[in-house]
Amino acid sequence: MTYTGEVEVGGPADVQAAGDLLITKVAVGEMNNNAYILRCALTGEQVLIDAANEPETLSGLIGNDGLARVVTTHRHGDHWQALAAIIERTGAETVAGELDADELPVTVDTRVRTGARVRAGSCELEVIEVAGHTPGSIVLAYDDPDGIVHLFTGDSLFPGGPGGTADPEAFTSLMDDLESKIFAAYPDDTRVYPGHGFDTTLGVERPHLAEWRERGW
Repeated sequence: MTYTGEVEVGGPADVQAAGDLLITKVAVGEMNNNAYILRCALTGEQVLIDAANEPETLSGLIGNDGLARVVTTHRHGDHWQALAAIIERTGAETVAGELDADELPVTVDTRVRTGARVRAGSCELEVIEVAGHTPGSIVLAYDDPDGIVHLFTGDSLFPGGPGGTADPEAFTSLMDDLESKIFAAYPDDTRVYPGHGFDTTLGVERPHLAEWRERGW
């Protein structure tokens, strides 16, 4: 089966290989959140991005090999409903952006800022702070051996635009960070895995930056 990233709540997960990293995407919960389980093909170590909901679903995908760490992309509750249960079951390390960490329902073991690295076995993901949707929102970037970058963007970037913001200042911050840290830094074939909905690429979204600014949301 070819990976599409078009998952639905209650449906099967979608899986793809990205170099030495196996990416499993599943939709969970009433707000159709995406959760991503990253497994290193060389070591078997696993990392979960956003324990959003449905701990039984996530536990079934994690399986018996355990979980090294859980990264929470931002403080909003729909992205951590299953976090406490998953941590209790697995003992995984918790990781979150420095400015959002105190808002999570568990103690955050590792607070990260831009440039930090999160390991998944032999693979590394780079942390990028993208402030606006929340003050401590982070994006995770994995550069696979084939030269394709994979961005896990939480609610900062979706197909069709940035995530919602509370006021014009936060919107400007989000757009500034997206343009300077994401669109200026990565090529068009960069793949985007958002916190809700389907995947996209930077090439698909790049032509619309000016209209996003204009509409102001």
